[in-house]
Amino acid sequence: MKISLEKFDKAFENRLRLQIMSVLVVNENYDFNALKDLLNATDGNLASHLKALEKEDYIIVNKSFIGRKPNTQYAASLKGKEAFKKHLEALESLINHQKDNS
Repeated sequence: MKISLEKFDKAFENRLRLQIMSVLVVNENYDFNALKDLLNATDGNLASHLKALEKEDYIIVNKSFIGRKPNTQYAASLKGKEAFKKHLEALESLINHQKDNS
């Protein structure tokens, strides 16, 4: 039986985007520096992947100031949570299919 790859979301093909969503789905929100430290990412790399997720409306961005310092918080949107769940279900289905055929 051939597995359909249509249920896999291209937005999550990148490892860093998958990690970002994993963090945001289980936490109410996360700020840029905390994500950068947790995921061991560079500023530019993290920013570009956050922008890609924002473009898909998978994350919500909230910019504010703490004192005089800018602070950017990220949260998974409802659309992002649903897309991530479907992507994980597709991965699980693929893994189970491989187990059944080995």
